[in-house]
Amino acid sequence: MSHAPSQNPPNLRPDLARASLTPEAARPGQPRIGMVSLGCPKALVDSERILTRLRAEGYAISPDYTGAEAVIVNTCGFLDSAKAESLDAIGEALRENGRVIVTGCLGAEPDYITGTHPKVLAVTGPHQYEQVLDAVHAAVPPAPDPFVDLLPASGVSLTPRHYSYLKISEGCNHACKFCIIPDMRGRLVSRPAHAVVREAERLVEAGVKELLVISQDTSAYGLDLKHAEERGHRAHITDLARDLGSLGAWVRLHYVYPYPHVRNLIPLMAEGLVLPYLDIPFQHAHPDTLKRMARPAAAAKTLDEIAAWRRDCPDITLRSTFIVGYPGETEAEFQTLLDWMDEAQLDRVGCFQYENVAGARANTLPDHVAPEVKQERWDRFMEKAQAISEAKLAAKVGQRMDVIVDAVDDEGATCRTKADAPEIDGNLFIDEGFEGLTPGQIVTVEVDEAGEYDLWGRLSD
Repeated sequence: MSHAPSQNPPNLRPDLARASLTPEAARPGQPRIGMVSLGCPKALVDSERILTRLRAEGYAISPDYTGAEAVIVNTCGFLDSAKAESLDAIGEALRENGRVIVTGCLGAEPDYITGTHPKVLAVTGPHQYEQVLDAVHAAVPPAPDPFVDLLPASGVSLTPRHYSYLKISEGCNHACKFCIIPDMRGRLVSRPAHAVVREAERLVEAGVKELLVISQDTSAYGLDLKHAEERGHRAHITDLARDLGSLGAWVRLHYVYPYPHVRNLIPLMAEGLVLPYLDIPFQHAHPDTLKRMARPAAAAKTLDEIAAWRRDCPDITLRSTFIVGYPGETEAEFQTLLDWMDEAQLDRVGCFQYENVAGARANTLPDHVAPEVKQERWDRFMEKAQAISEAKLAAKVGQRMDVIVDAVDDEGATCRTKADAPEIDGNLFIDEGFEGLTPGQIVTVEVDEAGEYDLWGRLSD
């Protein structure tokens, strides 16, 4: 395998990613539905639920436009650029197929969609599963055959068979000024812990080796349920993480706000029950910027927490995202962020240039930053983040570590370490002796080369 530049550039946008469908044979006369799934992993889970219901009702799932009698486009509506991408995807589906049903976050603004694409068949909002099904039934009536249309035990998955996203709640109780997710998806609604654990058990029984726990605010899980215990499982993130860790799969936690009780997760990571990986949206480091964002403004205390996490679990990987060019951000505030990064030494970092989002309170803040200044600050931020990443990965050369195999082709195996989430972090590549590997295997490698975001290694004896 050639040592090419990283396949995960620092400006990778998960909201621009498209899920893929595995082709499946359809019986004669069986109606076929296509799906274009945009947006974050939470939207991907919504797409899987919709397709699972459709499959159970006798529909076949088409991997392309031409074989489908209608296409569902699950949209992203968080940023203006994501809205534009969603509109483009809807337009492409209309051109290629002509019969399109729109759902997802952008569906909360139906006039915005129909103003550009008046020929769509229906528009539904986020996690409105029944309305999507009603729209499909109206466009393409079902033709079930109870003797052959049996729902697979694990449902329909848009991810590789060896990992799966596990959504534990909907909505969010925060009021960040740059975000409209609470307006689109509502306040926090947690799933009962026993239901989450049972879904995880089914996934592991079906061969899933890695569970990626997602929500808008994973740390707040169960708060709306008053952390009730039901059927032997308590609705609290620490208890849930312990329960999931007992299943034998890798458990990776995403979107974990740095509440004080997060420190209770670290011993579970040190014990190996869950992966030593925290995905925490810090967003900025200057207290004034954080206050304008309506975010917790305790960056100094956060550094103390990070130091404590690393003391208790030295192998922990910390991933975060930041916004540069937020309204009112001064050069001094931005420099504070850079200085904070020097101290925090985060392992995985993403960064966005601030964008106005229709309906967000940040739009009305004074002193918006000029586009060229936002770009210049983004470049400086990513240069620092890249240097930190490169140094941290260089320190891994010579280490032995377990990796999970994601894909194997003629040139080599693409794998991930415990420090790498799929699609958003780096990879470890094996380009010798990989022929016997298969996706989903967990193998031990010795790292022999490092890049800016990726590693290369060889199988260890």
